[in-house]
Amino acid sequence: MNGSPLPTDSAIESAVQRTLSGETMAFEAIVRHFERPLRVWLATQAPPTIDVDDIAQRTLIAAFSQLGKYQPGTNFAAWLFTIARYQLKSELTRLHRIADYHTRFAPELLQRELDRRNDSMPELQERRLNQLQRCVASLSEQESRFVVWRYDESLPLEQIAAHSGRSVAAVKKQLWKIRRRLQECVERHMSTAGEAL
Repeated sequence: MNGSPLPTDSAIESAVQRTLSGETMAFEAIVRHFERPLRVWLATQAPPTIDVDDIAQRTLIAAFSQLGKYQPGTNFAAWLFTIARYQLKSELTRLHRIADYHTRFAPELLQRELDRRNDSMPELQERRLNQLQRCVASLSEQESRFVVWRYDESLPLEQIAAHSGRSVAAVKKQLWKIRRRLQECVERHMSTAGEAL
């Protein structure tokens, strides 16, 4: 505290009375005295995701606005820390409510959006599927075999490697190239037809 002596209980009580009498700057002594202990206490009580500085600030603001409810001569520190406990509990409740909302509703909202997109563009999806079939038909015989093995017969990569005489890594690379070619083929034809992708 910059070498200045800590205020006594009577000094705190005096600051409270002066603040209530309209000398609002007197509350600064209360803030200076309790700011650090509040933060330390909150840091020991709150989970790591809580911003203890924010809760401490809210506590001091609440204490200032509710100062008229404090009974002079009682324990000001206990009164202040009760407010801090309430502020922390309120923040935890708020965060739990948000987390619960996202847990319960986010998957449903995502599914609704996917359904909306699918419902709003059935013709476009059908055109893309037709174009994909044309692009698959344009693959070489060897590429078509890879597509059949992997996507029609659902063979594991190891089995495709054994059938083709290649390594698993080479099979992965070949399938990636085929998928990329098919995607480019579909996009090119859809773009030529003037369709939005």
